[in-house]
Amino acid sequence: MAGRGTGPEFVEALARGLDVLSCFNADRPAMSLSDVAAAAGLARPTARRLLLTLEELGFVRSSGGLFQLTPKVLTLGVAYVSALGLWDIARPHLEALVARTGESSSMAQLDGSDIVYVARVSVPKLIALRVEIGTRFPAVQTSQGKVLLAALSPAELEATLALPSRAGLPAYIGRSAEQLRDELTEVRARGWALADEELAPGVRSVAVPVRDAAGAVRAAANVTVHAAETSIDRLLGEHLPLLLRTAGDISAEWALWQSRPHVEVPRHTDATA
Repeated sequence: MAGRGTGPEFVEALARGLDVLSCFNADRPAMSLSDVAAAAGLARPTARRLLLTLEELGFVRSSGGLFQLTPKVLTLGVAYVSALGLWDIARPHLEALVARTGESSSMAQLDGSDIVYVARVSVPKLIALRVEIGTRFPAVQTSQGKVLLAALSPAELEATLALPSRAGLPAYIGRSAEQLRDELTEVRARGWALADEELAPGVRSVAVPVRDAAGAVRAAANVTVHAAETSIDRLLGEHLPLLLRTAGDISAEWALWQSRPHVEVPRHTDATA
């Protein structure tokens, strides 16, 4: 996985360290040195040095010959979400939406050809997919992904769709490239997208854009339902209007947050007081 950079300033050691962190997931929470080396495409001595460095930094722990991530890894994602300001703004709005619909709601952003969840409020229902902040899915198979893809220029869309998904799911074969582009044109025109059991059986969702202060689509919010419980007519007729209002409120509040000056005030110490 490492060695992707071509620029003179590219630091391959850093890329390899990030590759090692990315090897761990729900299916592989603990791995041996050999497992990590194979998953990251590294020689064992290189993988060992990287793991020991990450362990010393507190991102990895080892026990009985197996390596695991530590909660400190969460600080990397939390730093992004916190700096974005979106989660703190979106949470009360999503919670209110979930209280009214009785269904889970999430927000996601585009990362390559995938979406990554940056906010989520869930309800205890049996859904075929486990979703949490940081979860990654192929954009073309999700309502949020369609909203985000529809906001791209033709050149950006072509470049994005050419990127391989890193979600680890089989490629979707339910539509042709031409059908996808036609659907994205329709999504762009009407302002919302539907995904009907495209990601997994029983999973149905509708999504709408969340915009920044400049009016650009920066995220997408959705409502997810179980297809056996909620029809498309109900999803669009009852939940979509509430979702549109929620996304509008989040966008307006986020725009206000972005317009405020964010200056770190230095703390006074005894020496400077």
